[in-house]
Amino acid sequence: MADPMHDPLRLPADLPVPEDDGAADQLSGTTMPALVLKATSGEAVALDGLGPGRTVLYLYPMTGRPGVDLPDGWNEIPGARGCTPEACGFRDHHRELLGAGAARVYGMSSQPTAYQREVMERLHLPFAMLSDPEFALADGLRLPTFEAGGARLYKRLTMIVRDGTIEHVFYPVFPPDGHARQVLDWLVEHPR
Repeated sequence: MADPMHDPLRLPADLPVPEDDGAADQLSGTTMPALVLKATSGEAVALDGLGPGRTVLYLYPMTGRPGVDLPDGWNEIPGARGCTPEACGFRDHHRELLGAGAARVYGMSSQPTAYQREVMERLHLPFAMLSDPEFALADGLRLPTFEAGGARLYKRLTMIVRDGTIEHVFYPVFPPDGHARQVLDWLVEHPR
């Protein structure tokens, strides 16, 4: 059995739990800004034109790659560890999310599109990932970020966007490996 400290698919049992610092309180009811982000599918995705119905947009700090070290102290940063298990959860529940009323699902980080494309292919993700290396969405919506390894990263959160407006926000997200199920449960409990 692989050591959870080094296995990107498993979470150590003693991860620190992130606390709600209020950094996402302003989001519900906010209109998505007029930003266009590059997707791993090759398309340009306009965040203010996601289309009718609900979009699940989950933001995460960064996905690791097997054999590549994460920033020092990664496991000690509340909410940092777990991007790969979270992505796998959204992959595994993708059809159920669509069946529960999500018109589309996107993952998003500040990592470059080419990096995300490798992760998408390796994990067999059935949805596109969006790249925001300039933190345009973070700056436009005052989204929470943090510093690790000398880089600015998104804090983990998920927005349910309906017809261009943020309908619901999950923040903080913990545990990340069970988050897709939390989103699915919310969609089922709040039908369109």
